[in-house]
Amino acid sequence: MAEVSPTAGASDAPRRRRDWRRIALRTVVGIVGALFLAWLILFVTKGRFLKGTFERIATSGSGRTVRVAGDFQFYFNPVDLKFLAEGLSVSNPDWAGGGNLFEAKKLDSSTATLTFLFGRRRVNWLELDGARADLHWDAARKRNTWTFGDPDKPGKKLDLPIVRAGTFRDTRIRYRDPQFLLDGNFTLDTVETSDAQFAGAIRAAGQGTVRGRPFRLTGQLQSPDATIRGGQNRLTARIEVARSVTILAGTLPGPTELDGSNLAVRLRGRNLSDVFAVLGIVTPDTRTYRLTGRMTKDGADWKFMRLRGRFGDSDLAGSLTVTQREPRLLLTADLTSRTLDIVDMSAFVGYDLERVEAQGAAGVIQREGGAPRLLPDAKLNVEALRNFDAKVHYKVATVRARSLPVSDVNLTLDLNDRLLKLSPLTFVMARGNVASDVVIDARRRPAVTDYDIRLSPTPMGRLLAGWGVEEAGTSGTVKARVKLTGSGDTVQESLATSNGRIAIILPGGSFWTRNVQLSELDLGTFAQKMFEGRLKEPVRINCGLIGFTVRGGVAAADPILIDTQKNVMIGRGGFSFCNESIDLAFRADSKRFSFLAGQSPVGIGGYFAQPRYSVISPELLGRAGAGLGLALVATPLAGVLAFVDPGDAKGAACGPILAGATARAQRTKDGEVRDDVGRGTTAKAEDGRSNRGERKEQRKKFLGIF
Repeated sequence: MAEVSPTAGASDAPRRRRDWRRIALRTVVGIVGALFLAWLILFVTKGRFLKGTFERIATSGSGRTVRVAGDFQFYFNPVDLKFLAEGLSVSNPDWAGGGNLFEAKKLDSSTATLTFLFGRRRVNWLELDGARADLHWDAARKRNTWTFGDPDKPGKKLDLPIVRAGTFRDTRIRYRDPQFLLDGNFTLDTVETSDAQFAGAIRAAGQGTVRGRPFRLTGQLQSPDATIRGGQNRLTARIEVARSVTILAGTLPGPTELDGSNLAVRLRGRNLSDVFAVLGIVTPDTRTYRLTGRMTKDGADWKFMRLRGRFGDSDLAGSLTVTQREPRLLLTADLTSRTLDIVDMSAFVGYDLERVEAQGAAGVIQREGGAPRLLPDAKLNVEALRNFDAKVHYKVATVRARSLPVSDVNLTLDLNDRLLKLSPLTFVMARGNVASDVVIDARRRPAVTDYDIRLSPTPMGRLLAGWGVEEAGTSGTVKARVKLTGSGDTVQESLATSNGRIAIILPGGSFWTRNVQLSELDLGTFAQKMFEGRLKEPVRINCGLIGFTVRGGVAAADPILIDTQKNVMIGRGGFSFCNESIDLAFRADSKRFSFLAGQSPVGIGGYFAQPRYSVISPELLGRAGAGLGLALVATPLAGVLAFVDPGDAKGAACGPILAGATARAQRTKDGEVRDDVGRGTTAKAEDGRSNRGERKEQRKKFLGIF
């Protein structure tokens, strides 16, 4: 076996290292040479031979059809990427229904190679001539035309590259957003830049429709140099839509970025609800309005803060947010008014605002078949309620109204998929607190409304002062509850089909004597007190209940029973929400002997909008006729006997009255069942003897109950 010298391996190692270096150097030189050759070929040929390759790769990678109809260039100049395409077109994705996402007569650009491949794209030079862009979302607002790749992945926000210099001529953009039913066309004035400097502001104009309403837009970026450097952009814009004008002024993080914007907003117009309608949100009509505030966009939230201004004769302040979410928008608001004028409030309950503004109180009354109608008949826009949810808190310090002492209104509104809750809705009326919960379920057709309105003990004098009743001498209080359920898309319809109960309770107190005596028609006592100068002497009210049972929109007395110190007042009859007619009669029976007492009902008839009061009833005329007959047959003194009240009225037990119980539960002071209440339509309804035809006739005619 041959021997190997121990120095042989050591001498071969440096030689092997030198060989590897030569190989590596030759490889590098080869690569550099190949790159230089490729660069040289591209530079000399301008890369025109790559046109077909570019179309195939771009079409395959984007999932769109990419075509270059004219000249094509793609090369390094010297290190930046030079790209030129004449007649370039990029098609829309298949789901968009055809057309092109982008097309241009000429696109000429020079792009920084490294930043284009790694990091944010920076375009050193861009020339666009005759550019057209079609930007839109799909019907579900999940995909958009400018997001490439997998057509099923969610669409991304539009992110434009930074352009340091360039020229833009005849640029037009179409933008469509199904969520806002927006279809707009926008044009840019010719813009030229150099060395990251613009000669002036970038001006744009646009027009189109949003939710079927035409709009016009003019605006400009007043700091375009910041735009091309990627800094904040000063924007001013004017938008005219739906009889309203919006002025925006402030900064944007980027030319197409609204997230993080800080914009001052001024709005004015004829009807504030028009602005919300553009967003698909239904609100009550308002009179002419002016508002100022700040606006920003934070992800899915459009925030309007520090709002302040007026609508009609009312003021408004607060904040609101519109959140873009699926399946419905969400409106969140926290609003306040120091003073809400009663005219501006009319639309909130369903009256025609323009008619009320023009005619005042008479504007809430309409005539139907010759009869006046008072209940609001504005229809609930159920279809619009499908578009949004809402959580609104609204506080009003004072309601300006001559005959309605209302203040401290506190409203919480919650709308969730057509289920509308006004709960709680509280306010102060004549030093009494009203708390109510109103629920409108528009998921059911027609809508079903539950009313639950509660009046805490309230001074009667203050409550009735607006209707000409003096507060002096009246210390009585009143509390009440209305609990009804009805169906229909208007207040009028829901009440006309309602069932439930209305109870007004009078706890112990005093009332101005003259008013009580007038209702009793106790002529002897009234005259005595008038001549003695004690016209305003209080009369004690032990307890009282004005109760109605409502069935099919017809309210029947159940019962009307008021126990005073000297009398028992009983009422019968009722009223109808169906045709708004009233047929009530009150009479007072004395607990004490009275020499001259008419003992005749005081009638209230007519309609809600035009009530009639009658103190000359058939019973009084009959009593007068009987008295005349006695005077002729016997003696003149005998004629007076027809007007004598023996004073045999039975005092009422106050327990059932104060509990708001029905007529069946009422008792005399001695515990006996009362036989003088609940004999009208209430008794028929409770006994089940009033068939559907009778109830229909009651609703139709609703007269002649007694």
